Amino acid sequence: MIEKLIRKLKNDPNYKWENTYSSRDLFTVSWVRGCQAMRGLFIKPFLKSSSGLVFMGIGVKVRHAYQLSAGKNLILDDNVSINALSAKGIKLGDHVSIARDSILFCTGVIAQQGSGITIGNRTGIGARAFIGGQGGVIIGDDVITGPNIQIFSENHNFQDASISIKDQGVTREATVIGNNCWLGGGITILAGVNIGDGCVIAAGSVVTKSVPPNSVVAGVPAKVIKTRGGV
Repeated sequence: MIEKLIRKLKNDPNYKWENTYSSRDLFTVSWVRGCQAMRGLFIKPFLKSSSGLVFMGIGVKVRHAYQLSAGKNLILDDNVSINALSAKGIKLGDHVSIARDSILFCTGVIAQQGSGITIGNRTGIGARAFIGGQGGVIIGDDVITGPNIQIFSENHNFQDASISIKDQGVTREATVIGNNCWLGGGITILAGVNIGDGCVIAAGSVVTKSVPPNSVVAGVPAKVIKTRGGV
């Protein structure tokens, strides 16, 4: 019955469990999700829009919720911190999940309003992610990420050695991640990088330059090591 309910919520007729769970397992999972759904009811009225359930873990903080748009069945795991203050706000598609201890914010220094963050449908952000949307971050559909990823869209200027770095201002460039990408654990993506559809970024990589579609990328700095599909 629970499997059928999840299938309906995800709107995926092919969704199926690969393992057999005990009654105790199912009760625990159902209890946790039920508590998260109840917490989500309290935040839904404050969101800019929400077209489905919101599952909210313990210790979740959402500031400027009136600038956060959510699709169907949003999951915000324990201790997620979101600050949507920005020109375009934060837009989350259907069936988006943000794992525990992740941080999403759009404006760092209050004097310099940030752009915003967009995350597509069925995308899962791993635990302890850091996504800074000052210059704009766009993440496509069906993206999966490992833990501890960092995505930036702003850099501090530092060329003039006679002036403190904090007084030299910033450079902002949108960072874009295409559809159907797999971002490994511990990766860093710098401002202005455009990662094409279907890319795989190896764990621990630091991506400093844009990457064409269907590339497998690894290293510090990251380089294309092969192309998916043997093309």
